[in-house]
Amino acid sequence: MRISTASPPNDDKRWRIVNATMRRHGYQAHALIETLHTIQETFGYLDESAMRYAAASLHLPLSRVYGVATFYNHFMLKPKGVHSCVVCVGTACYIKNSNHIVKQVERALDVVTGETTADGKISLSVAHCVGMCWLAPVLLLDDEAATDLTPENTVDKVEEWVAYVNETT
Repeated sequence: MRISTASPPNDDKRWRIVNATMRRHGYQAHALIETLHTIQETFGYLDESAMRYAAASLHLPLSRVYGVATFYNHFMLKPKGVHSCVVCVGTACYIKNSNHIVKQVERALDVVTGETTADGKISLSVAHCVGMCWLAPVLLLDDEAATDLTPENTVDKVEEWVAYVNETT
């Protein structure tokens, strides 16, 4: 069983949760994905200091940790917004111009896919299928589905939702 001599990035008590995960796996390399999941669940995202800590604790090169964190789209390298906007780009939605809808949403929110607005309120992402193919194309505004979308009416729906978000937060 290995031990870790790495120190957490700060004195936040939540690092105990992460340490417990790594200790349970004997600080072995195979614990990397579970450790990254624990960090993200505990802190909300994976920042550089967290990835450096995981690398040092699990005796792995930082490049391997970063490679895993960027390979799986579940992992977030930046904090998520309070609200989420998800554009489905699965086959049914793509056939009905979801690629154009993504561009319209990016313009309306002034953010690129995978990022969060400057005020930290809204994160924009894409999904390869949200399971509502019969309603294609689909845009999830938080957990509410917006349907009957065209590149033209998407901006109106997003702006209406943003106004609602701004009123409630």
